[in-house]
Amino acid sequence: MDRLLANLRINIPTSVYIKDPESSDLGKRIIEHSICLIDEIGIEAFTFKKLGEAIGSNESSIYRYFENKYKLLMYLCSWYWGWLEYQVVIGSFSLKNPLEKLECAIEIISREVVEDSNFTFVDERALNRIMINENSKSFLTKQVDLENKEGSFESYKRLVSRIWEMIEAVAPDYKHPKTLASTIVETALYQHFLREHFKNITDTGAEGPKDFLIDLVKKTLL
Repeated sequence: MDRLLANLRINIPTSVYIKDPESSDLGKRIIEHSICLIDEIGIEAFTFKKLGEAIGSNESSIYRYFENKYKLLMYLCSWYWGWLEYQVVIGSFSLKNPLEKLECAIEIISREVVEDSNFTFVDERALNRIMINENSKSFLTKQVDLENKEGSFESYKRLVSRIWEMIEAVAPDYKHPKTLASTIVETALYQHFLREHFKNITDTGAEGPKDFLIDLVKKTLL
């Protein structure tokens, strides 16, 4: 299993990059340092010039991998969703009871992220903070329909699909499995944001939104 995971690669839609950053050491450094920089200063203040200075490379070299900083952000979001899907698959694989599988998936999606040693060029904890604060900026754009048609959000949609399949396994007659699945995934991020910035309008504590989401799902489906 360790050998299998060591060779694991997160599948990213090709529409979000020009050249696969995992194909070179420079590309991996772009990903590694962009995560650190966006986590530190936010996507609005982030520029390829600043990233180039951080990695000791020309700004033009970054444009060989990404068209602009929002395409880079889309790459990071896609990587995160693909990584989270892999966590859900591995974590729930051995469970047979449909409700237990769904509860396990919810816990994985909503828990505090820890570092994954299988991917040395990605700081998953910093990337999780980026997702909480910046993810919506990757799709709340005028180009969202075109980018969706190009397949740029396949990683996200694939994770939601896995959750709705688990919901259907628990309650085959439930009429809104896709809506509930996307609500679970989005709420898991949003409640972390509220806990950090608007504590007076959320009951989410240090344990995260897991208990709320499991309670919501059980009362909705059972």
